[in-house]
Amino acid sequence: MNLNSSPMDEMGRFAGYASVFNQVDQGGDIVMPGAFKKSLMQKNNQDIRLLFQHDPKEPIGIWEQVQEDGFGLWVRGRLLPGIERADALKKLIIGGALDGLSIGFKTQRAKKDRVTGFRHLYQVKLWEISIVTFPMMEGARIKPSATNQERNVSLARSLDAAISLLRNQ
Repeated sequence: MNLNSSPMDEMGRFAGYASVFNQVDQGGDIVMPGAFKKSLMQKNNQDIRLLFQHDPKEPIGIWEQVQEDGFGLWVRGRLLPGIERADALKKLIIGGALDGLSIGFKTQRAKKDRVTGFRHLYQVKLWEISIVTFPMMEGARIKPSATNQERNVSLARSLDAAISLLRNQ
């Protein structure tokens, strides 16, 4: 198995988006591009915990890569073998029964839109990213084909959209 055809490889590696920019989550938050930049500069990947359901008593692996791109917060992690919960999660993810991702953070800079009531997050301090049953953000998912090629296409689309917006102003 590889990340091109399955959500997880035989080593327990998986990838996806833990957060998606410019989308309203179920709590009324909208993460803005650049929101993770400062936090990611201050931490290495191992400082960001990989948990199950945001439970600090449930570490299940490590994040090998965490970075912003034009679409959101892209992550690649690895479940650690021999941990009962991680072994069970591997089976659930491969079987398609679980694919949610969710971020644990502290808001550093945000602004509430008076018209919509949505909170725009401009800067957050990222603490952890969890595999969850029900993500607050619909697009925050483990992706079967979250490869560099897919991410490059996503980035190209984001750049095209930004250029169109600038031309229309």
